[in-house]
Amino acid sequence: MLNLIQVEFLKLRRKKIIWIMLLAALIMPFFALFFVDKGVDPREYYRWSAFNFTILIILPVILGILSTMLMHEENQYDTLKQLWIVPISKIGYFFSKFFVVLVYSICFMLIEFVASVMVSVLLGYVAFEWSSVLYLLQKCLEYGFFTAFVMLPILAIASSQKGYILPICITLVYVFFALFIWSVNMYIHPLTSMNVIVARNNDIPGIMWPQGINVPLAFLCIFVWDIIAVFFANMALKRSEV
Repeated sequence: MLNLIQVEFLKLRRKKIIWIMLLAALIMPFFALFFVDKGVDPREYYRWSAFNFTILIILPVILGILSTMLMHEENQYDTLKQLWIVPISKIGYFFSKFFVVLVYSICFMLIEFVASVMVSVLLGYVAFEWSSVLYLLQKCLEYGFFTAFVMLPILAIASSQKGYILPICITLVYVFFALFIWSVNMYIHPLTSMNVIVARNNDIPGIMWPQGINVPLAFLCIFVWDIIAVFFANMALKRSEV
């Protein structure tokens, strides 16, 4: 398993576009300057600069593209058939890809954290306070960690496809469906359930809870989706032997 993870990170050296995609973490810290006024509560500012659209749209879409890229070459050129001869555990192979997504997601949010603090403090939008900085760091780490698990179903779909188009289209549908389902039921989609978990203490301004906060149910939602995703990926990778 560790060898597979090491190989995955070595392969990333050849894909410069993956590192360029990290620049998307700078989008909302920049646009937050137009959404909020100077002197606002730090948590209100960070809601715009680090959470909000980053968590609901930008990061999930980036991770969906990353998942597709991680699976694309080996599926397209039937490299998997050669890997199974070794042999390599299919679940181990799948989770080595997932570990890359997890690390990437956390790194993305750490960049978001640094950019949000630097922009807000240097331009005088909020005063530098360790309590608010540590609050932002905690939330960014939590969002980075959980978003990777939320996007596990997309990685599973990418494992069954040889092309880019379908996984990326499903990523967009998956992400935007969460926006529409929010007011209906937050506990049937992993993205909305993740927000319940991270904002469980009602410490992120502006988040509405139409159905109230139920953290165990939110965890159950993500767990069920991920179990189904792992099962689907295992079946898809078995079919690639043929």
